[in-house]
This record gives sequence, C-alpha cells and structure tokens, in this order.
Amino acid sequence: MPLDRFQREIDYLRISLTDHCNLRCVYCMPLTEIGYAPPAGVLRADEIERVAKAAARVGFRKIRLTGGEPTLRPDLVEIVERVARVPGMRDVAMTTNGILLPRLAPLLKQAGLRRVNVHLDTLNPERLSRLMRWGGFEQIWAGIEAACAAGLTPLKINSVVTRGFNEEDVVDLAALTLERNWHVRFIELMPLGGGECARESVSRYVSNVDTRRRIEERFGPLAPLEPLHQSDESKNYRIGDAAGVIGFISPVSEPYCGSCNRMRLTADGRFHLCLLNDDELDVRTALRESADVEALGAILLRAVGAKPTGHALSQGISTRERSMHHLGG
Repeated sequence: MPLDRFQREIDYLRISLTDHCNLRCVYCMPLTEIGYAPPAGVLRADEIERVAKAAARVGFRKIRLTGGEPTLRPDLVEIVERVARVPGMRDVAMTTNGILLPRLAPLLKQAGLRRVNVHLDTLNPERLSRLMRWGGFEQIWAGIEAACAAGLTPLKINSVVTRGFNEEDVVDLAALTLERNWHVRFIELMPLGGGECARESVSRYVSNVDTRRRIEERFGPLAPLEPLHQSDESKNYRIGDAAGVIGFISPVSEPYCGSCNRMRLTADGRFHLCLLNDDELDVRTALRESADVEALGAILLRAVGAKPTGHALSQGISTRERSMHHLGG
C-alpha cells in the first residue's frame, strides 16, 4: 500500500466521470457561466480502466465513481464493469443524486457496483427545490428505493447543511435511521472554486457542532461508534437502539487531514492531490501516448508523494481552479 511523505496510507481513488450535473445545488454549481471540460478532453472508459489497473498495481484497493453526476455518463455501466473486474480492487462504489437510479440501479449492481451514496439535503420538497434546484424530492426518493431494491447497500445519504435552507431539517433526516439501516451523514460546506458557490459556502456555513446539537435536542445524547477504519472521514453515532447510523463529516470545524487516504482523478485526466488545494498532476497525456500500466502507476505514486499535509481553510485559502462539480467531493 503506498505511503505519502507524511506516512499516510493512500489506497482510495475517487474518479470523477464528468463535470456535468442534472442539478444545480446552490453551493456547488451556478446556473450560468459554467466552464466544462471539452468532450475530447474527458477520459474514455478504457482510459479509466487503465488508471484503475495502475492504481491496483501500486496498492490502491477502493474506487469511488463521482461527478458532477456520474449517472449522466452514457457508458457508466461499461465503466463499472471495467473497473470492477480489475484484479485487487476490493470495493467499487458511487456517489450520485439518485435521479437516474430507477433505471440504472439493477444494471449497475449486475456490472459490479457494490453500493451508493445518495445526495439528499432535505425531506421537504419545497426547500429541496430551493436548495438543490432542477430536481424534485420524489425523483431522488425513487432513486433511493431503487438502490435498496437492487442491493446497492449499505445505503448512505449525504446531506450538506446550508444556513437559511435546511439547517432545521437535519432532525427529520436523522430520524430516517430509527427504522432503516441507513447511514445519514451531515457534511459541512466547503468553499471551492472562488466563484458564487464558494461565496455561498462561506456565508451559509453551519458547523456540525450546531447540527449535532439540534439532533440531540430532539433525540437525546448520541452514542458514539468505533470507526471501522482510521481513515473514515465520518464520525459516527447512533440514536439509542436505532437501526441506522448518523455521521458527521466536518472538514472545517474538525479537519481529518491527518488520516486522509484519498487521491482524486478529475474527469479531464489529472490527479488532484487534495480536495481543498489546486495542486494537480497530469496523467491524460501519458494515457494518450499509450503509456503502460507500470508508467501510469509511477505517475500515481508521484502524485501520492506530492500530496500536501492538509488544507488551509483556517487561513482563508482554498482551491480556486476547481469547483465541487469538478471533483465530486
């Protein structure tokens, strides 16, 4: 397993398949003036497979497919099939808004996808339309049901808490875990990209300290759970004897950079070394010059070796070149 210069084990590759999305969440994508990667610059399915093989060769064991919205890729099922059959790759998962899962979930499960995280910020249809825009609650909920029916479990729901939109809705989301074996995770806003969405993230930020307090005011003290892995970015809890789990992902109020195990591959073929930094290393050029798996693995190890120690949000520094829809979280 590759170690970075801070002796962190890096074994988890998050692959962005596209920077397009069928939603326009207020903290992620503006309604206009979006700079997309040119189609010819986006990695093909076979190129993604070659990177996955190189990653497995050097010790990576987990892949997560992200976006934008990964279900917009017409070749998504093919990509999953290619990645899932890579020797040594133990876990292939995906983060999605769920809207297209009613059609895709059974096909993705058959192709080798193991589980999904679904983005859902509130159970209130009116507030969801204001916050996530371009999508409806019924569409996302149907996607969640389809994922469960197909066996893409354990299901995780990711909710980004945004002041003035959904901070009071966290209680209803947490209540989903009472009878369902789901993981409901609350994520702090992060300012990425330097545009209007980044400004929204600063002004709309809600600390998970406040989110947890709201939940405990309704359900009482949450019982902490032991982490399954030291690199888990979510601190997990349970309400009494509830079936499911509540998690808090707190990159601003409680950074977890010291245990980070992630590397990101952008849709246009660059290893993004840290979510909240602009440092990147090109791999697309090598792919299109027919580099073999060993050469691609060497580039990935260079990226691991250059990975920074952590972010600098406390100093007001974040990525300026990439927005969240380029990186998928």
